[in-house]
Amino acid sequence: MLDSNIKEQLKAYLQRLQGPIELVAALGEDDKSQEMRALLNDILDCSSQVSLREEAHARIPSFGVAIPGQAPRVRFAGLPMGHEFTSLVLALLQVSGYPPKVEQAVIDQIKGLRDKLDFETYISLSCHNCPDVVQALNLMAALNPNISSTMIDGAMFQAEVEARQIMAVPTTYLNGEEFGAGRMLVEEILAKVDTGAAARAAEELAAKAAFDVLVVGGGPAGAAAAIYAARKGIRTGVLAERFGGQVMDTLGIENFISVKETEGPKLVAALEQHVKAYEVDVMNLQRATRLIPAAEEGGLVEVQLENGASLKSKSVILATGARWREMNVPGEKEYKAKGVCFCPHCDGPLFKGKRVAVIGGGNSGVEAAIDLAGIVGHVTLLEFADTLRADAVLQKKLFSLPNVTVIKSAQTTEVTGDGQKVNGLNFKDRVSGEERHVELEGIFVQIGLLPNTDWLKGTLELSKFGEIVIDAKGHTSVPGVFAAGDCTTVPYKQIIIAMGAGATASLSAFDHLIRS
Repeated sequence: MLDSNIKEQLKAYLQRLQGPIELVAALGEDDKSQEMRALLNDILDCSSQVSLREEAHARIPSFGVAIPGQAPRVRFAGLPMGHEFTSLVLALLQVSGYPPKVEQAVIDQIKGLRDKLDFETYISLSCHNCPDVVQALNLMAALNPNISSTMIDGAMFQAEVEARQIMAVPTTYLNGEEFGAGRMLVEEILAKVDTGAAARAAEELAAKAAFDVLVVGGGPAGAAAAIYAARKGIRTGVLAERFGGQVMDTLGIENFISVKETEGPKLVAALEQHVKAYEVDVMNLQRATRLIPAAEEGGLVEVQLENGASLKSKSVILATGARWREMNVPGEKEYKAKGVCFCPHCDGPLFKGKRVAVIGGGNSGVEAAIDLAGIVGHVTLLEFADTLRADAVLQKKLFSLPNVTVIKSAQTTEVTGDGQKVNGLNFKDRVSGEERHVELEGIFVQIGLLPNTDWLKGTLELSKFGEIVIDAKGHTSVPGVFAAGDCTTVPYKQIIIAMGAGATASLSAFDHLIRS
């Protein structure tokens, strides 16, 4: 099952086991069960501290990881390969007692949960967001005997996926009820199950002293701004709704200079490690709701938060990034995660052999159509304009595919469904005016980005597109407030450009501080 190189790496990892562990398998005679048996035997070969026993379970094939003699609280229903192999390795180590790389406060919070929490997470092995949820829940299960976590490969357990109408991954159930869809960090999960967490966090935030530089946003621009500020030796804070921002949802990155290729989550992990190498106060999972300019020159700027707390700073750098643009047509919101999707890499495998549409003819849309064509039965790409905007090389590949239909001058007017999931879409031919319907099971929206600036309306100058208006040095229309990255009027929304803009805004903020 595992090649020799991976087995050697696994052997090295399993030398860190803190004690014996047991693999508890439920296997049949089918091919997938035999693949799982081969994987489990490979794990056994890698450490004498690992044992194997078999027992009946509702999901076949599956296996749990447990302390010998105990019922497993961490289970894998499916082969945890691809992006999930790291989840397997961490589960083996953490169940044995290996200390996790999270803050002690998080560990204490997990151990303090008293309710019975049984989590089930449906994933696809090509999803780069799924491991974050699986690993967070596995960690919680390893630390607290009241918690269990099961990873379920949606492609392997297709009947469950269809019965529960799951059309996006990761989708998590708690005690049999839908708990959440999409990427979640352990702190986010804890905030949902620990009802007192939000109030405690608000208290802690409100008690913080004023910052010299407060960065709002934790993407590439925000990370660069924080690093440049911290290197000046001034009190620096980062307020982020989700550290890493949209880069966490980016799979392949091949234009980040000096790095030939990487993936979004890997780049974000490196950014976070770099930021935390300095004395930066990172306040994650916090949403800003209002910016209050300084009452007088040299005064403090205030940022109010959704949880009721507020932070003050001598200068503020806005780096709130952007989000996927939605179609804003009837049915879109009702069927989000029920057929309306935004990540072809994550959700594509759930539509194997089915009919899907891609909305958008730019690079992202055409790339999505090409990727999906190798998985689904048929792809219909709809473009509003009369020509595709994607690079020529991508268009050439697209038109070479036999299971892709391209419709130009198409205005999507409605997402249709049966009340449970998508069954098609309506569009208008912009040339003839004719209304048409396409029957399908999935819709992937790829029509660009919207800046995350709604909360700033009426406070500072925004462009007609909602972008923060800045000058060449990152100044906004409000003294002491600077901005950088995809939320601004800077041309070309690229990771490397956002980082440079973050550095520029930070240097400008420092210049503002020393002059005032």
